[in-house]
Amino acid sequence: MFKVDLHTHSEASPDGGLTPNQYQKALKDLTLDYIAITDHNRIDVAQSIQQTLGQQIIVGEEIMTSAGEIIGLFLQELIPAGLSPTETIDRVKSQGGLVYIPHPFETVRKGLHPGVLEEIADQIDIVEVCNGRSFLQNRNAQTVVWARLNHKAGAASSDAHGYRGLGKTYTSLEAPPTADNLQLLMATAKLITDHPNLHSLLYPTYHRWRRKLKSLVYAASGGR
Repeated sequence: MFKVDLHTHSEASPDGGLTPNQYQKALKDLTLDYIAITDHNRIDVAQSIQQTLGQQIIVGEEIMTSAGEIIGLFLQELIPAGLSPTETIDRVKSQGGLVYIPHPFETVRKGLHPGVLEEIADQIDIVEVCNGRSFLQNRNAQTVVWARLNHKAGAASSDAHGYRGLGKTYTSLEAPPTADNLQLLMATAKLITDHPNLHSLLYPTYHRWRRKLKSLVYAASGGR
């Protein structure tokens, strides 16, 4: 079985902090076998890490649409933020990518609302039924029901923003994932889930404040 995490954030995300070395360590130590890097509205760092570490890194993007966030997996080109969900999905599909819906129904983390999900249901490939950082507004149970009613594959992913968030919530597959076979593999997938730890919950806030403090220190030094 192959341990696959389809939702993580590198230091390229405003609230992310996973470094190239940490991705390499997670793969080398077999914490995970395949990892999607899904930075907010960026794919350049994911592409760079994939060039170094190979196809065990999946290039993705968490795209802010006009109605909430959608993840594109196995991307070749950046998809701009601000498009409608339908336009965003069209751009994902046009480059052979897969449409992955992260933390649906959540308002705190800009998940898609039920009405939007219903409008695009036929175009969705995978739904995140377990998010490793769901705590204050946990919609996992609601998402499981929606995925089953709409005959959609459900995945478990960490949404890790730091190293300690990896390896606790992921999807176990029978073969290495590709854009062509991932949906088929999801039919026999096993979802591995664990309760979120304090580190995984606090990473985004920590990284935002760390960057803000660094910016303030830089400004106070006159840019030196």
